[in-house]
Order: sequence, then structure tokens, then C-alpha cells
Amino acid sequence: MTTRLAIVMPCYNEEEVLPESGRRLVELLNRLQNDNVIAAGSLICFVDDGSTDQTWEIIQSLALTESRVCGIKLSCNRGHQSALLAGVLTVEGDAIVTIDADLQDDVNAIEEMVRRFQQGFDIVYGVRRSRATDTTFKRSSAQAYYKLLRLMGAKVVYGHADFRLLGRRAVESLREYSEVNLFLRGIVPQLGFPATAVYYDRVKRFAGVSKYPLRRMLGLAIDGITSFSIMPLRLISALGIVVCSLSIAMVVWVTYGHFVLNSTIPGWASSVIPIYFLGGIQMLSIGVVGEYVAKVYLETKRRPRYFIEQTVRAASTEVGQHGRIFEQQDGDGSSAIEERITPLP
Repeated sequence: MTTRLAIVMPCYNEEEVLPESGRRLVELLNRLQNDNVIAAGSLICFVDDGSTDQTWEIIQSLALTESRVCGIKLSCNRGHQSALLAGVLTVEGDAIVTIDADLQDDVNAIEEMVRRFQQGFDIVYGVRRSRATDTTFKRSSAQAYYKLLRLMGAKVVYGHADFRLLGRRAVESLREYSEVNLFLRGIVPQLGFPATAVYYDRVKRFAGVSKYPLRRMLGLAIDGITSFSIMPLRLISALGIVVCSLSIAMVVWVTYGHFVLNSTIPGWASSVIPIYFLGGIQMLSIGVVGEYVAKVYLETKRRPRYFIEQTVRAASTEVGQHGRIFEQQDGDGSSAIEERITPLP
């Protein structure tokens, strides 16, 4: 039995690489269909995450000239995780593969992912064989981060980012997660369905520059820790016990130095050291607690994670129970209401 496959590719300012990405994926789908691996209704869905360059125009051109391609345009930039989720929860298919637009992930590994799905696995992770192409800093920081996540109790797959296959059962289960602070690398392993991994070699970006600078990477790292572990809060309690013990030890030491050794500056040790030490601990603790409070605040407001402003495909085609891919209309504003799709829950 062949599989109806959908490939979801989130894009943000990817005008330099999109034509090549589209060409490679279309060739892949054609080959897999000719080999009877996937069904005729398989497609590629590009999700424009509020790009400011010509990304959406290129997606429109691809969609109107290639029947396998469709496009989703978010109303504004909502971040990589939200754009990825928008595509996954909108398109239809027996299996959905998510892959970044930069062509660093091996598109040929998708065939093996589909075959593993056909063997009964609901989730197939794309895992890097090595990090030889990374800088020393990026490689060491990634290794430390994954170890830290596991230490704190979060289920993550080392070497896996967002290149994965999800079966329909996994997608519908993922729909039940309504949190705003998304970290799909931590959510997907929690689904609990049969999972396996396909290993591949990651290459350098085909064109353009990375849209994930250090600032965004650190933000995603913090989201991963605070969304799936309360260990930092418990560490604060443990730190309080340690600081209390050290403070008692310091009092003993200062007292001994003053009365026995006669070698301390009067008032210095007993005032300066506790002020700096305890002040730093307090600021750190307030920051960690504040991060959790901020996430609770964002979650309680229950704001939509994204809005789909526009969709495009050469012909009207149903893409999900919450929306429909519409034929591209003229840009005179007359069809703006028809093309707007209600946000997914």
C-alpha cells in the first residue's frame, strides 16, 4: 500500500535557496511515485513565516507552475516552530515530513523515512551521523545542551532537530498540545508512539545565511529547558540549602580568624562577602523564577499561535479539516476575506 506523503518546509527570507529546494523536492516526489513508494496525491507545502524578501512570490510561482506544490502564508513572523506546526496541522496526508529550506538536511533520507513508516513506525527521526561540519563552539555547546536537557528529565533525541516524519496518528495527537511556548523536539517524543531513527550526513547551507543566530538559538534552548523541566526551580531550593551551609561555615571561619588568628580586616569579611555572594544568588534565582512566571503568563492568555493569511495552489484542493487551499486570486483585495483561514486551535 502506497503512502500519501506531505512535505512541510517552513521558510523565512529564503529567496536564494527556494528555487533549488523546490526543484529537488519535486524530483524526489516524482521518483518515489514512479517507484510506487508514495501515492499520487503527495505534495510539498512551503510555509512563509512572514518573510520580508521575495520568498512568498517564489512560493506562488512554484505553486502555480507545479501541481505538487502549495503555499501557506502566515500573517506575520511567528517563529520557526509555529510555522512548522502550521504546516503540519493544515496539510493532509498519511505521513508528514518536516524539513528546513536550507537543504542542509539530506532530502534523499525521506525515502527511508517513508519505508520505516510503512513498516509500522508512527514517528521517524532524522538524526545526524556526526557534527563534523559544525564549528567547535557549536558542536560542544550542542552536546552540552542535549546532556543538560536529559539531566533535567526532558526526552530529546541527540543529533535530531526538526527533520522528522509523523504519521497521521501522531499528527492528530500533536494537535491536542495547545501550548504557546513550542519546543517540538521535546513534545514529539512525549507522544509515545513507535519511533525509530534514520541517520544522514548534514551538509553546509546551499545558499543564503542562517536565520537562526546565536540569540535565537539561546532562546530556543531556554524554551526547551523551561517547557519540559522544573529542575531549575528545584535547583534553586538546593542552592538555598548550600548557600545557607556556606554562610554558617563562613561565620565560623570569620570568627576563628578574628579571635584566634587576628588577621582579618575589621568588618570587611562579615559584610562584603555575604553581600556579593547572596546578592548574586538572589538575582539568579529571581531570573529563573521570572522565566517560569513569564511562560505561565503567556500560556494563560491563550492567544492563537498563528494566523494563516493566504494560501496558494494551482487548483482548489482540500488540505485539512480546518482550512482549504484556494486558487490564487488577483491582488486587488477583493478576495482577501475568502483567502483568510481561521487559526488552528
